[in-house]
Amino acid sequence: MTVSIKYVGVATALSSIAHAGGDRPRGTTTLLRREKIIQPDGRVVYVPMISGNSVRGRLRRIGEDLLREVLEYEGEISLAAAHALRGGGSLAKQIGQNLSGLRLAHVRSLIPQVGVFGCAAGGRVIDGCLQVGKWVPHYQEVGHIIEALGAPSQGLRMFDSTQVEIYNSQDDSDTHGFADLEPQTLTVPVADDGYPELDALPGSDAPSRMLTYGIETFPAGTQFSVWLALTRANAMEAAFFTDILSVFTADARVGGRLGAGHGMAAVTLKENLIHGALEPFDWRAHLRSHRRQAIDALAMLS
Repeated sequence: MTVSIKYVGVATALSSIAHAGGDRPRGTTTLLRREKIIQPDGRVVYVPMISGNSVRGRLRRIGEDLLREVLEYEGEISLAAAHALRGGGSLAKQIGQNLSGLRLAHVRSLIPQVGVFGCAAGGRVIDGCLQVGKWVPHYQEVGHIIEALGAPSQGLRMFDSTQVEIYNSQDDSDTHGFADLEPQTLTVPVADDGYPELDALPGSDAPSRMLTYGIETFPAGTQFSVWLALTRANAMEAAFFTDILSVFTADARVGGRLGAGHGMAAVTLKENLIHGALEPFDWRAHLRSHRRQAIDALAMLS
């Protein structure tokens, strides 16, 4: 029996969120990803928004971590299979039989990561049962969309509600100990009386390597409407995704520059059962008891 569930809720930024959209930087400033939003009066404005693909990628990596903890497949799977599990894979020419029919059903029955997220592997694109919505900020310019999603707007104007954080990359060429990292061929000239002629040493003509750059971000406290949906997931896939959501909501991170403290969020989701019923399923015990078959199934992703 399958189940369909929709999760709807609100995310609140606990630290500033950086999410570049691939547009050309304005000078040395990287802007947020933006989308066209048609206003009720017909005007078009560009509103910063977090893509569902970014959130989906974070969830996928959590799922791969959980799967790896159970199957312990380090060193036993191919690079292509690892890429398919963690990054979604890539289409490549397949030598041999494509992954379809009963072979694909076998992989899905043993690898919930593939069933939930899908991937590109085995010479084809495999769809998953998960859909991830965009994170829509609660701005006035998207108030009509927020209302349709059933959430109250913060009433903030877009142009007043983003910020540009300024950073400097330090030039270490003159700092203590840096010169010792590379060989020095400089010879200090010595006068006839034995004193070094320090004034004769050449100065540095190299320009400073210090760079000042800006990152446009959503400030801490920004709220977003969020949603996710599982469509006709089997019991193992639903249980697997429930654990993924538990890990994600306990320490939600989105966007870029996570290593620099950006992207922390508090996510609250309400579960709406659309079809079927959630059945208890111990996916970890199932995979441990079928580990060899699961490892063989992962080989089909190559």
